[in-house]
Amino acid sequence: MTGNHRDDSGLRVDGLTVRFGGNTAVDNASFHAPMGTITGLIGPNGAGKTTTFNACSGLLRPTTGTIGLSGQDITRQPPAGRARSGLGRTFQRMDLFDSLTVQQNVSLGLEARVAGSNPLKQLLSPPAERTAVRNATEEVLDVCGLTGLRAEPAGSLSTGHRRLVDLGRVLAGGFSLLLLDEPSSGLDSAETRRFGAIVQRVVAERGCGVLLVEHDMALVMSICDYLYVLDFGEMIFEGTPAEVRASEVVRAAYLGSEAVDA
Repeated sequence: MTGNHRDDSGLRVDGLTVRFGGNTAVDNASFHAPMGTITGLIGPNGAGKTTTFNACSGLLRPTTGTIGLSGQDITRQPPAGRARSGLGRTFQRMDLFDSLTVQQNVSLGLEARVAGSNPLKQLLSPPAERTAVRNATEEVLDVCGLTGLRAEPAGSLSTGHRRLVDLGRVLAGGFSLLLLDEPSSGLDSAETRRFGAIVQRVVAERGCGVLLVEHDMALVMSICDYLYVLDFGEMIFEGTPAEVRASEVVRAAYLGSEAVDA
């Protein structure tokens, strides 16, 4: 950023404060997740990461502060409005439809976004729309390596494959900015590396932005371009993965010597 130019691409949060009664969960936090990059939001349990995600996605209203998406103020938009504006999200606890196939679950990503703008489209969609859903689904199945599992019920899959279906569903929605909440939870190291490679590929090919909340530091350090560190609701550090790894402040608050040196 040079001169007076302000980059408002992607997700920008300014002065976010969230209070519950007398407790402050997030205190004047500001950060930027630009398009075409993977931005990490890390910190210990109880740091305020999920509260921040919930404020960004519209599940709770901030006490103060603003949330912008590609220059548009979405602070007061409901979740569905934010989705239509291009903001997609996964949750730490997956909510797949176990009786539906992998293909059907992935298709719901775009179907739900389209129907959200017009409820009547849940009953009847034009041929062009059905083609768009089918094409988006096929692309995502290929990207996520799920083509061979397309006809399998989601409930029969391993945790690793379920995480990929969950990612595939949000990718099918065509969102410009993705909030990924603990996506490696329950995955082994090989599955985690595969998941990270898919996210990197999607960002490189689509130019979308990703804000990642994650405890797996190996994944965070390997795929994130920039990191913000929360502790007790406050931003205590920001920088590249190398700068975060070298920070004594972050070492003391969160990572510890073993995690930083690993």
